[in-house]
Amino acid sequence: MAEAEAVQLKEEGNRHFQLQDYKAATKSYSQALKLTKDKALLATLYRNRAACGLKTESYVQAASDASRAIDINSSDIKALYRRCQALEHLGKLDQAFKDVQRCATLEPRNQNFQETLRRLNTSIQEKLRVQFSTDSRVQKMFEILLDENSEADKSEKAANNLIVLGREEAGAEKIFQNNGVALLLQLLDTKKPELVLAAVRTLSGMCSGHRARATVILHAVRIDRICSLMAVENEEMSLAVCNLLQAIIDSLSGEDKQEHRGKEEALVLDTKKDLKQITSHLLDMLVSKKVSGQGRDQALNLLNKNVPRKDLAIHDNSRTIYVVDNGLRKILKVVGQVPDLPSCLPLTDNTRMLASILINKLYDDLRCDPERDHFRKICEEYITGKFDPQDMDKNLNAIQTVSGILQGPFDLGNQLLGLKGVMEMMVALCGSERETDQLVAVEALIHASTKLSRATFIITNGVSLLKQIYKTTKNEKIKIRTLVGLCKLGSAGGTDYGLRQFAEGSTEKLAKQCRKWLCNTAIDTRTRHWAVEGLAYLTLDADVKDDFVQDVPALQAMFELAKASTSDKTILYSVATTLVNCTNSYDVKEVIPELVQLAKFSKQHVPEEHPKDKKDFIDMRVKRLLKAGVISALACMVKADSAILTDQTKELLARVFLALCDNPKDRGTIVAQGGGKALIPLALEGTDVGKVKAAHALAKIAAVSNPDIAFPGERVYEVVRPLVSLLDTQRDGLQNYEALLGLTNLSGRSDKLRQKIFKERALPDIENYMFENHDQLRQAATECMCNMVLNKEVQERFLADGNDRLKLVVLLCGEDDGKVQNAAAGALAMLTAAHKKLCLKMTQVTTQWLEILQRLCLHDQLSVQHRGLVIAYNLLAADAELAKKLVESELLEILTVVGKQEPDEKKAEVVQVARECLIKCMDYGFIKPVS
Repeated sequence: MAEAEAVQLKEEGNRHFQLQDYKAATKSYSQALKLTKDKALLATLYRNRAACGLKTESYVQAASDASRAIDINSSDIKALYRRCQALEHLGKLDQAFKDVQRCATLEPRNQNFQETLRRLNTSIQEKLRVQFSTDSRVQKMFEILLDENSEADKSEKAANNLIVLGREEAGAEKIFQNNGVALLLQLLDTKKPELVLAAVRTLSGMCSGHRARATVILHAVRIDRICSLMAVENEEMSLAVCNLLQAIIDSLSGEDKQEHRGKEEALVLDTKKDLKQITSHLLDMLVSKKVSGQGRDQALNLLNKNVPRKDLAIHDNSRTIYVVDNGLRKILKVVGQVPDLPSCLPLTDNTRMLASILINKLYDDLRCDPERDHFRKICEEYITGKFDPQDMDKNLNAIQTVSGILQGPFDLGNQLLGLKGVMEMMVALCGSERETDQLVAVEALIHASTKLSRATFIITNGVSLLKQIYKTTKNEKIKIRTLVGLCKLGSAGGTDYGLRQFAEGSTEKLAKQCRKWLCNTAIDTRTRHWAVEGLAYLTLDADVKDDFVQDVPALQAMFELAKASTSDKTILYSVATTLVNCTNSYDVKEVIPELVQLAKFSKQHVPEEHPKDKKDFIDMRVKRLLKAGVISALACMVKADSAILTDQTKELLARVFLALCDNPKDRGTIVAQGGGKALIPLALEGTDVGKVKAAHALAKIAAVSNPDIAFPGERVYEVVRPLVSLLDTQRDGLQNYEALLGLTNLSGRSDKLRQKIFKERALPDIENYMFENHDQLRQAATECMCNMVLNKEVQERFLADGNDRLKLVVLLCGEDDGKVQNAAAGALAMLTAAHKKLCLKMTQVTTQWLEILQRLCLHDQLSVQHRGLVIAYNLLAADAELAKKLVESELLEILTVVGKQEPDEKKAEVVQVARECLIKCMDYGFIKPVS
């Protein structure tokens, strides 16, 4: 019974295999193996399961199963060849060669075996050549590097070669096997910067994608030594060590996405302890005076990248909890540093901002209110613990910490502002004699006044102080920050013309001063950044933005600043915000007249639109921005590092691009300056709103531009997905329409693009819009389908039984809309030309088919008539019975009338097709020529 069941399971497995359901086949063979002891059947089952292993890329399992089949029958040629294939994929070329050699001996005439034999022989020879040359090269390199008398050129060349070798898997393994780690440690001991750098970069290559090697290197070099190397003043060294640590973290945490097999997996059991140790040392680096500003930045970068979850769907946020419990106070200490105080840690311009980003990411990574409350309590205890009436420096650190948190998790910052004494301390510091106190207090006020309610409190309490500081201070840094504070408070009413905070003309004066500072290259970059931030607030005022876009030197100074500052998060955000304001691409609430009347009646405030925020003024501003070179600045900003270019900034850039693309006449300029390429990453990553805006801008460009110029090379395939995402019922009609136009343009370029559109599952969406009541949407969808039917897989969908696709196209040919008719007739002409089966199917889908065809052949529009006649020809050529049916109808009379016309230049093609139809009828013998 068991044997019979085993045979039955084998047959079942074979059926699954033929249907390409390899998992089910493997399951059937595995069940059969447990039921039989018959050697011949066992060999067959193992051999078949090996074939499943090859199909599912489980090469270790495939090789094992094939070996078991060979153990039963050493001449099993199928099992030998399958094991050869599995071993080749596993990189065991010499063993694979032996198997295929045996196959070729058993079947000398099999061309497949001979070809595999030749290929493996070539690969083995190449591998041996590299291996033998690598061994000696590694030794020679270390000899040159460790010899103090070596020439500088030779040492440099050897160091570079070693780095390159370490990046290749075979080379890294050779260095490792030849006592390379110990020799690299000797290079680190030399203390020579160029040798230490070479050693670090080589170790980095060796750690990449290999968990076991990464673990050995981490323990051999030691984490404290790695951190001390990263702490040096040398920026290049600090960055190289940061890359080494990142490679180690990726390998230990499995982020490298490498598949670890066999021994490699068994060598390392648990990496959590090592990862925790690395995190702990990085947190210690943040508060050490021995660490340089560069080193601190790299430690913050590593924590930013590796601690918070990359995907919030993953439940485990234990790394974040560990950092909050053991390192949040250390991060707050960095955020609260005041550069002008003697106790300040070594910092760069970006250190505090990176710490704010880390606090933000950690706070966002918390999963529940108790975790957020715990986080807040630590911050509150830290800040209140700093308040000291006797020590002004400590108070300064406390306010600076609040200021830093306000740049990170804003909700948390707002809660901390409500702590007793915080706002009062800010106002008190503004009135201090010491410039450092004023500087910190002004910055804190700027960050605190983002909410209108809070801004109102500060306007009441702090504006007079800010004005006083602005008038009296001689320090440019304080002056510009005070100005930004006033700018921010002046724009607290947003775009509402009736809610301006300052007297008429005050905001224009502030903006003029900001533009002046922006154009002054003699001032340090950080101070000019503050000028842009001031404009980001003030350009909410329509008078200010109109003046700003007319000031070409100021515009270009801002663009140059943006291009040069792609490592500063705040400047990119400020430039993007300013451009959003200038192009009015922010969201505007729809004004409902009834509600306005109601608000006036109940004496509530009604927002007022500035006259210069009307469309004519916006279009003029867009023109000026394009002329000043805004696209090249935007393209540069998009290329900034992902830690700097936040999702919010990406959304702002997408809004600006969409506003710039609004006028079809400007799209050529945008494409010429690289706008098309720059939009692709914005459409693929960022906030949902940002991705939709960028996709819409891409659709506008794709609809009217030559895709080969707008998206050169392989980039054009990346455009398809964003456009398909707009074919969603949640998107508005204009987005649907322009996405369909873009896809029509792309699908007309090449079959590879049509295939990509098909694979992105756009076909059902395109079909849905062909049913749409809206004329333009239906027309665009039909035109898109007209291009798509050239693809074989789309044609197969029309050939399949049980769907109304062909019926829909035939009925659309009978529509009154000329453009829809033209597109549908084009699709039908191509479908009937490609498949005879579709010609016969066309006559069965609707009883009106002949009437529709006759209307097409008599159409006033020549392009529609031409397509109708091509369909008629295809039907005549497809089948004699069908041709007879057509000849017996009024179609013959129509063809005769059209065919007898004198062909002028316009009608030549139409008349020619009609005559070809008549010749086809003559060939069948249905009609005869009149002598």
